[in-house]
Amino acid sequence: MVVAAPAGWAAEPVVVFAAASMTDAVSALTHQYNESHDAVVVASYAASSTLARQIEAGAPAQIYISANARWVDYLGGRGVIERRCDLVGNRLMLIAPAGRPLDLDIAVGFDLAAALGDRRLAMGDPNHVPVGLYARQALKTLDVWPSVRDRLVHSADVRATLALVARGEVAAGIVYATDARLSDQVRVVGVFPAASHDAIVYPAARIIGPGNAAADHFFAYLVSNQGRAVFAAFGFDTDITAPCSP
Repeated sequence: MVVAAPAGWAAEPVVVFAAASMTDAVSALTHQYNESHDAVVVASYAASSTLARQIEAGAPAQIYISANARWVDYLGGRGVIERRCDLVGNRLMLIAPAGRPLDLDIAVGFDLAAALGDRRLAMGDPNHVPVGLYARQALKTLDVWPSVRDRLVHSADVRATLALVARGEVAAGIVYATDARLSDQVRVVGVFPAASHDAIVYPAARIIGPGNAAADHFFAYLVSNQGRAVFAAFGFDTDITAPCSP
C-alpha cells in the first residue's frame, strides 16, 4: 500500500530515533521515502535506552522505534507517547568470529563457558540495552548464566557487539538475527530458543509534540505494507501477533 502524501509540508523535517539494530532497514526506508516524497526525514541510531533518555530530556524526535517494549513503556509513563504499535520482530543468535567458529548446540545446560576458553562473551549491557536483556533472560532460562556472567564484555548496543566479534576481540557474542547477517567476518553458532526469552518485538511510537503532518504521514508509511516490505527485506519478522496498522 502506498500512502498518498499531502501537499504543503515538504520542508518540514521529521526526526526518527531508532534502535541500533534498525540502522540499515530504517536508513533504506527513509531514503526511499525521501526520494519518492521530496521530504526531509532524518534518523539517529543508538541503544533504545539511550534514545529513550534523550527523548525524556527533550530531544526533538517525533518517531521512536525501540527494540523492546520496556523503553516505550518508560516514555509512556512520562506522558510523551501519542500513539504506539508493534512494528516487527527478531530472533536472538550466538555468533563467533568466522576464523574461530564454535561448535555448540544451544539447549539447557550447554557448555558455553568451556567453549569460550580463556576468552570472553560480548553482549549488550543487560542492565539497560534490550539485546542484553534478552540475552540474559535466555542464558538464565538455559541455566548457563552463572557460568558466564563474570566472562562478559558489555557493549553499548548490538552493533558494538557485532564489531567486537567480527574483529576477533571476543570468543563469541549475542546479537539479533538481522545483525548476524551483516558481516562475513562472523558465523552463526546457533539460534536461542524463542521460549528462552521474551518475544523480541519492536514497538514504534509517535512522540507527543507540536503538530507535524509530515511526521504523521511518515509514521503511516513506516507501518504500511510498503514499509513492512523494507523491514522484511532486511530480515525482520513481519509476521507478528498484532502488527501496526496505518
